[in-house]
Amino acid sequence: MTRSVTLLTERQHIVRQWREALTKHDIELKVIAPGDLANAVDGQVAVIVDVDGAQLDADDLLSTIGFVRASGALPIAHVDRDRDALEDIITELCHGLVTSGDRDVTHVAAAISRRADQRRHLRFEFVTVSPCGDDVLAVLGNGEASLHRRPLDASDDGSDIASITIDPSASKATLLLESGAVCQLTVASLHAAAEMTGGQDDIAIDGEKLGARLRELRLAAGLTQAELARRTGIHRPNIARVEAGRHTPSLETLARIANAIGVSTTRVLVSRGS
Repeated sequence: MTRSVTLLTERQHIVRQWREALTKHDIELKVIAPGDLANAVDGQVAVIVDVDGAQLDADDLLSTIGFVRASGALPIAHVDRDRDALEDIITELCHGLVTSGDRDVTHVAAAISRRADQRRHLRFEFVTVSPCGDDVLAVLGNGEASLHRRPLDASDDGSDIASITIDPSASKATLLLESGAVCQLTVASLHAAAEMTGGQDDIAIDGEKLGARLRELRLAAGLTQAELARRTGIHRPNIARVEAGRHTPSLETLARIANAIGVSTTRVLVSRGS
């Protein structure tokens, strides 16, 4: 089925830029004037907001992007200016999908179908042996990554892993061991573990301890705050506020920071101190 994306703009060169990029991925483009927002989200997987063309002030932009996301569509912000000029909350609402040139447009156009899939967190993207130790590294379709200590289950005898196969539904990974034993890792077990370790939105997080833990992990990874800001799209002063315990990030933001550092969100939360 062909997917459809709305572009809020009246600038024809922006229309041509996006139409060319989306056509390559069999995505139809619907162009609507910025003032007709109510008709922009109906049945659309994503809505692209031409920020500068619509001449939106900060409040109008936040309202527009917020409405798109609250309506169930994936919001994308297109800007002519430096993308870093946008507020962090806009970048977060757009899941980091902010474009400011041909290269960005091409990249985001390719990502739209994937990012609009609301079930991607229920599928494995990649399962392998950790590059450090014999833990199993699992990556889900939404970019969440986690490490799993062995034995994975009662069938895991601790011998080396010979091969890993992900089933067609991508919900289960089967590991064949050198001994001939077979064990499994499932997406359901990952989510169950996340619930047990506090990976829910209603968890009470100690901001000061969390910030100290993130700083410790960032330094261990050899990253500066500036480099972490570049990798996540979060402004450096805001990263400094998190590390200082002056701001407690959402779990979504925490996942972005953890992924950029190279650790799982679960590892950050479990090791935040007690």
